[in-house]
Amino acid sequence: MLVSALNIVINGLLLGGLYALVAMGLNLQYGVARVLNIAHGEFIMLGAFITWAMYTKFGINPLLSIVIVGPIVFIIGFIIQRTLFTSLRTSAPSQPAFEGSSMLASFGLLFIIQNVALIIWGGDMRAYSYYNFGINLGGAVFAANRLIALIFAVVIGIAFYIFLVRTRIGKAIRAAAEDPTTAGIMGVNINLVLALCFGLGAVMAGLAGVFLSMCFPIYPVMGLEYLIITLIVVVLGGLGSIPGSFIGGFILGLIGSAVSSWQPSLALAAYYFIFMLLLIIRPKGILGK
Repeated sequence: MLVSALNIVINGLLLGGLYALVAMGLNLQYGVARVLNIAHGEFIMLGAFITWAMYTKFGINPLLSIVIVGPIVFIIGFIIQRTLFTSLRTSAPSQPAFEGSSMLASFGLLFIIQNVALIIWGGDMRAYSYYNFGINLGGAVFAANRLIALIFAVVIGIAFYIFLVRTRIGKAIRAAAEDPTTAGIMGVNINLVLALCFGLGAVMAGLAGVFLSMCFPIYPVMGLEYLIITLIVVVLGGLGSIPGSFIGGFILGLIGSAVSSWQPSLALAAYYFIFMLLLIIRPKGILGK
């Protein structure tokens, strides 16, 4: 009984760590740039496939690929914000109009990135073996790659939060999120901050993709599935709350692991049930304002 419970907890924490990273990125993009990025899951896919390609073609350690994946997805996200979403923001007659048009544009991005990935890598599932040996914890055996992914996800999530709270750039980001007009008057370069937020949000998704590829098979159309889960995590933690996303990710991961241990086919249904329950009982989420 204890071993089974430990299995559920460790697996839930692993999933939760990945969900938390992706949700923190999406929450940053929406909380500051006000872009509900439907293509966010595609950055997970890109991070996963870049890692797979570098490991299988060039033998680059997946953990070392973090320093390659991070800059690549950051540059992609930064350019998308500075071109597409900045143009939409400038031409939109109002903030609600911008949010609607940006969401529709991100739908287009989803299919563009997805189809480019299909052209490059094909539609087959891909996987590789990395530290895929068992580690015994209290009688329960876990793959080493999953524990490594969990540790890195937690460390990166905490470091990202400290960056937002302690650094000067982080303070500018939080100021832009609170009141972009006042922040601009005080000297904050709003357009640059918005692009940084979008790029950093893409980085969090890309790094989650790195860890995901270490543990599970990957495929070019995987992004949408993780986007749906990420949206539920964001609502659970609170829209605009980075700590809420971190906490919400682990909560949803534990719930999903518990349900999967009983009936794997009901895990996604359980997520949707939680989502609907939250909208009725506490629509602002755990730490939402």
